Amino acid sequence: MERKLGKGALALVTSLAIAAPVGMIPQPAAAVVFGSIQVQGNQQIETGAVLSTLALPQGQDLSPGQINDGLQRLQNSGLFETVELIPQGSTLVVQVSEYPIVNQISFEGNRRLNDDRLAEIVRSQSRRVYQPSQAIQDAQAIAQTYAAEGRLAARVDPRIIRRSGNRVDLVFEIREGNVTEIERVSFVGNRAYSDRRLRNVLETKQAGLLRTFIRRDTFAPERIPLDEQLLTDFYRSQGYADFRVQGVAPEIARERDAFFITFNISEGPRYRFGRVETVSEIPGVDAALFSEQSRVRRGSFYNPSVIDTSIRRMETIAIQQGLNFVNIEPRVTRNAQTQTLDLTFALTRGQRVFVERIDIEGNTTTLDQVIRRQFTTVEGDPFNPREIRNSAERVRALGYFADAQVQTREGSSPDQVIVGVNVEEQPTGSLSLGASYGVNSGVGFNIGLTEQNFLGRGQTLGLQLQTATDDRAAGINFIEPYFLGRDLRFGFSANYTETEGLNSDFDTRQIRIQPSLEFPISDNARIELRYRISEDKLTNVTEDSSQLLIDEEGTRLTSSLGYTYNWDSRRTGLDPLTAYRFRFSQDFAGAGGDTKTITTTALAGVESTAWRESVTLRGELEAGAIYTYGDYSTWILDRFRTGNRVRGFEPNGIGPRDLAAVNEDGLGGNFYWAARGEAQFPLGLPEEYGIEGGLFMDVGSLWGLDRTIGTGGVPVDDDMYVRAAVGASIFWTTPIGPLRFNFTQALQKEDYDLEQNFDLTIQTNF
Repeated sequence: MERKLGKGALALVTSLAIAAPVGMIPQPAAAVVFGSIQVQGNQQIETGAVLSTLALPQGQDLSPGQINDGLQRLQNSGLFETVELIPQGSTLVVQVSEYPIVNQISFEGNRRLNDDRLAEIVRSQSRRVYQPSQAIQDAQAIAQTYAAEGRLAARVDPRIIRRSGNRVDLVFEIREGNVTEIERVSFVGNRAYSDRRLRNVLETKQAGLLRTFIRRDTFAPERIPLDEQLLTDFYRSQGYADFRVQGVAPEIARERDAFFITFNISEGPRYRFGRVETVSEIPGVDAALFSEQSRVRRGSFYNPSVIDTSIRRMETIAIQQGLNFVNIEPRVTRNAQTQTLDLTFALTRGQRVFVERIDIEGNTTTLDQVIRRQFTTVEGDPFNPREIRNSAERVRALGYFADAQVQTREGSSPDQVIVGVNVEEQPTGSLSLGASYGVNSGVGFNIGLTEQNFLGRGQTLGLQLQTATDDRAAGINFIEPYFLGRDLRFGFSANYTETEGLNSDFDTRQIRIQPSLEFPISDNARIELRYRISEDKLTNVTEDSSQLLIDEEGTRLTSSLGYTYNWDSRRTGLDPLTAYRFRFSQDFAGAGGDTKTITTTALAGVESTAWRESVTLRGELEAGAIYTYGDYSTWILDRFRTGNRVRGFEPNGIGPRDLAAVNEDGLGGNFYWAARGEAQFPLGLPEEYGIEGGLFMDVGSLWGLDRTIGTGGVPVDDDMYVRAAVGASIFWTTPIGPLRFNFTQALQKEDYDLEQNFDLTIQTNF
């Protein structure tokens, strides 16, 4: 704030000046001597403090420049609203008017940011001296906070309200304005891909139908570098090795209510892999073994992630062979005329560097061992930069930290490095309230409490409670991912489920307890071993039900041992565009209890992208079988029911059915198989709407009973009959959760099957 010299000081300087006669050179003003200096007007500031700041000696010659310097020191101290120096004979009177004391600070007009949030931003404080410059800085800081929230049109004005006793109330008047949304994201220079396809790649989104809820449609300058990297990664994964983002031009509308962002890009030519070979420059190391690990195929489009995967596999082989300090160096040769890239994996001898130690900082809750076990490298091991980077990604993937930085620095000697891990803790517990809807299950509500880092040990503890129209469930689960300090996952779950006529004419109650152990047997495969004990109860079977169900009414105790083999290619990411999974499971009931069954299920699935990653294709094939031994016969709670295995039919809508019963009960079956194919694709709508379409076809069957004599002695037909259905889906990603609308038509069915031509599912947490 610019201040004017006090009028007394101006008069003083004028009175000290010596007028020069006409025609003569002016002489400097004569010095003056003040025998005393008096301070007037100060209330809160002590006189000694004023004189100390003024710093003018008494009884000595003072030039006008010295007096002006003293005046400036007082004015710049920030303690006084006005300052005047008034000469009265041999006395210099210092007349000051102090800034008032801030009585209270308040905010008006704020709705999006509450008072507590704004109070953390301002530096002005109550019961302190009011400083206009600080109030202006506080107003600017508040406006910047609103700008970070996407409200660039926000205006903040500081106002003061005078109170008695030289006090003021400081009020920040806020006009929040509307969110400054990104109205349009466009591209210049793109030929291979449309603007719409490229917008799907970006983190930044255009404002659309759900602009009230989506927060990625507000302009954030710090998001631009990420978008540039995402574009670069996308193009290079499609073979455009020379792709560049030449510039990004964000422009704001004159009304400051909209942004327009333009990406200027250069695609360059699209390359395919040409000659691919592996050579060894290390004596005694055979390149053939490493060449087998290459996933790069001649003629395929250039993709750096495939090169990275091949290098990672080769490094793993080197470690398995006991070869340390081996570098896998990719050497690329461009052939501009043929638009091919020749690739050579060169095995070279790296520098002999060892890990001296791993330092962990910033973890106030999480134990060191939880972070340290994400590193396959330990103190004294050869230093592998790629493995350190992978370990850093595993630390971040835990989800325990808001930020995790892993850096290396030179150790006690040139051949030693120190790995530094600096983490920033974040809350790992969550309380979720949820709602769900299904055509058959109706409206449901659930509450869940989950702690992913229980006691800082990396353990998971969860409690769930849910209820719907005809069912209720509660459960508790606990997971220790590193049981006994090894990659051994221990789990424990206990569940209670109760249904009342859920798509049936009977009630059920199930109480289950299951401990389990899971461990890896390869990079992609894991095995789970489990024990389950449960009490299952079938009650309130109506007189109109099948005689089979009436006979099965009662309670049975099940004690079973089981295992699951699970193979998933996504664990190592061998193919970034295609994922494969296979699951095989068996449960052997009969180790005590009433049930004597062997239940086997298997599932194989694949998911891939096509048509330049704009279409997602999914396919699954699954089957199951229940075999009994002794004199045991399966009952309704043992047998399979279709559920969503074959869409287009109600749960328990296909399979053996007692047609002689009044309600024609579905009885489930001991065997089933199902094949499902699905394609998900864009509909041409703006991507910010989050709406995509899909087509699917399901084929399957459910059959087989141990007892086939139903109501009135009429046999139940339990043969295998194939059902088939086709359908269309609408996928809508909304702020309240993902919605899926299924419209289905059965192609092949039995007369007694129960169709379901429409289904809507939604689930959300809030």
